[in-house]
Amino acid sequence: QVQLVESGGGLVQAGGSLRLSCVASGRTSRYAMGWFRQAPGQEREFVASISRSGSTLYYADSVKGRFSISRDNTKNTVYLQMNSLKPEDTAVYYCVADPILRAGAPYENWGQGTQVTVSS
Repeated sequence: QVQLVESGGGLVQAGGSLRLSCVASGRTSRYAMGWFRQAPGQEREFVASISRSGSTLYYADSVKGRFSISRDNTKNTVYLQMNSLKPEDTAVYYCVADPILRAGAPYENWGQGTQVTVSS
């Protein structure tokens, strides 16, 4: 088990940028990590994931070319750089961790989430 704490969410205008951070309680080098999001009235959806070494990345088609996932295992932290934000990116963003890298569910460990709101 690993505890995950997200930060960096907020309100931004369309076309703007935000960077989300997720700090893990344990050694992140043991886990593949990623991000999911859930918009109001919608199911949670996969956003991006990164392998333990950072050499393999997966993205949802809806964010490819706009979002970038990265990690710093020395800081037990994973990041999600979000550029060219759109109103449809509005959601609660969750950090996830699992021993196995997947481009989608399931992930074993979840953070509490951070709200991202993009105004038009």
